[in-house]
Amino acid sequence: MFDTTEKNYIRIAILWSVHILFTMSARQRIILFLLFPWMFLLSGKSVQERDITVVNRPPLDQRNAFYVSNRSPLVPQAFVPLPAGSIEPQGWLRTMLELQRDGLNGHLEEISAWLVKENNAWLSPDGRGEHGWEEVPYWLRGYSQLAYVLHDSAMIREAQSWLEAVIRSQRADGYFGPEANRYSSDGKPDLWPNMVMLDCLQAYYGFSGDPRVLPFMQRYFHWELNLPDSMFLTHYWEKSRAGDNLYSVLWLYNQTGDTSLLRLAEKIHKHTANWEQPDNLPNWHNVNIAECFREPATYFQFSHDSTDLHFTYADFQLIRRLYGQVPGGMFGADEDARPGHTGPQQAIETCGMVEQMFSDEILLALTGDPFWGDHAEDVAFNSYPAALMPDMRALRYLTAPDMISSDWQNHAPGVENEGPFFQMNPFSHRCCQHNHGMGWPYYAASLWMATSDDGLAALFYSASRVKARVGQGETVSVEELTHYPFASQIRFVLHVPRPQPFPLYLRIPAWCSRPVVKLNGQSVPVHVATGKYIRIYRTWREGDKLTLELPMALQVHRWVAQRNSISVSYGPLTFSLGIRERVRTESPALHVVPDARWQPNADTLHWRAYNIEPASPWNIALVSNPSGNLAWAKVKSYPYPDKSNPFTPEHAPIRIFALGQMVPGWQVDSNGLCGPLPQSPVQLQTPVDTVELIPMGAARLRIAVFPEAITRQ
Repeated sequence: MFDTTEKNYIRIAILWSVHILFTMSARQRIILFLLFPWMFLLSGKSVQERDITVVNRPPLDQRNAFYVSNRSPLVPQAFVPLPAGSIEPQGWLRTMLELQRDGLNGHLEEISAWLVKENNAWLSPDGRGEHGWEEVPYWLRGYSQLAYVLHDSAMIREAQSWLEAVIRSQRADGYFGPEANRYSSDGKPDLWPNMVMLDCLQAYYGFSGDPRVLPFMQRYFHWELNLPDSMFLTHYWEKSRAGDNLYSVLWLYNQTGDTSLLRLAEKIHKHTANWEQPDNLPNWHNVNIAECFREPATYFQFSHDSTDLHFTYADFQLIRRLYGQVPGGMFGADEDARPGHTGPQQAIETCGMVEQMFSDEILLALTGDPFWGDHAEDVAFNSYPAALMPDMRALRYLTAPDMISSDWQNHAPGVENEGPFFQMNPFSHRCCQHNHGMGWPYYAASLWMATSDDGLAALFYSASRVKARVGQGETVSVEELTHYPFASQIRFVLHVPRPQPFPLYLRIPAWCSRPVVKLNGQSVPVHVATGKYIRIYRTWREGDKLTLELPMALQVHRWVAQRNSISVSYGPLTFSLGIRERVRTESPALHVVPDARWQPNADTLHWRAYNIEPASPWNIALVSNPSGNLAWAKVKSYPYPDKSNPFTPEHAPIRIFALGQMVPGWQVDSNGLCGPLPQSPVQLQTPVDTVELIPMGAARLRIAVFPEAITRQ
């Protein structure tokens, strides 16, 4: 609590106090006795104020006493994910999770051909059968985590039926899962599908503590360790994505201390695609990049070589420097990032979005760098919600920052793949159909984490309740009340069985310059905390109330690489033009991508596909003044939709009104995409009118990157 200098001052003060006490008269001692309680309270307040500090991250020389984290020789981690089910989300996030449960992810077994149980290789004791690749574990990863977060007993039982079959499928040599992956067409194993299933098993172990999981994984990894190099990670997907395998190996090492796993970690890194190339990537597939750029940072835990950690940051910056000069946190790679396709009309897969969120959450825990928290929010609030219909019963493969249609038409070669990749369709888009479900459940499971110094950290702000062991081992509960990101205030109420000292960390986003903290109604001093953490160490008592205010301001961002265009944000939300939608429904079996497959009895009347076209002008420039700020803008809040999806044009609780002008020369291009942006500033003679901007994540059709028109007034 005190540094060495403070301790010396305290010793001197105690000695002087004893000396003075013995020189006092009896009357003076009585007066001092009466004043002592008040002096104690005042001194206690002073100590509490000194214990509110701003830090870059938690200390990295300690290990949490209550939750398994990196053991030697791995580098210490800043934050420790809590066991599945520890966090109970509320508010808008719970609404999103319940919509997911009632929507496509929760009912995909009624649709997907890959989830048919009859003759399914993932349910077979010997791994023989059909549908044995990534689709089942992709779906199960999101579905099971959703079940744990919602504590939904029916979903937990369903997830358990799949996991039990996986555990029963382990062979004598340690291999598990579909036999076709063990001996692929060239006779070498394809380890990629099992990497995803290992994620499912880790979450299951955190939720249940099932003692079978650890030896099951240990036997499988020993089988991997014994594979000859010539048969290890030889195929494209597994070689690109082996960082997922590495992550699970280090997770198990932390659980068991089995040092042979460290030899496997070295082997995996040696055979993984090289994500440590200066100014280059091993491939430019969008999901690979969003998922695999973290492999060097994962290996850094073992290597202790800062070069490894550097390349995770370098890969992240490289793809965004070349293809990500747009709002929303993602980059243009409508399958692969391609030279010459760098504008805001270039899209990203829904798979890429959820994998990026997961990578950010993992990196936040490993490094403690609040940058990853900011970026996860950027994707979660601004890119991901618009990839699905508001009721989450259909999704599309591709979503772009500037997107003026969502239909079944073929937009190639403007996008790389030929086919109906823009349509909202529950039957199509095979990988995203199964993988999208991980987005919100894993985000919800990362709202809170334990810290290396036995405290708690609020990392992503959302109404929730968390239970965790802290301090001296007591289980405490913290209730979080907020409408963030649609409001700036976050309130915490602590529930402790008895007074408990422990640190509580609050992440301060990089966009917030002046956070305000109040403890039990009293303001506390906070030094510059932008992009850092506020650490509050004190003895917490039942009912203590902590309030964090993150004041939001309107900001204009300039995208020089996009012909000097602009985007508008307010706090963590980027805003898009409010384009009215014309929605037409059709059978989801009518227009699908070539590899789509669904069950013969899937109800095409209950599950619909959606074509969305603009019903109002989209070719709008925003009007700025010569200083670069919007010429006129007003932020307006609306009643918060307690039980509705706030990421919709109808229910968005915050909107911006600004001045805009139509840009007649900005039109649809020959591929049916939003045409190239005109060079800003544009000179226009069209009338100036008020335009409405809604959160980018609420806009299925959207213009989030605008030309700029400058008024002379």
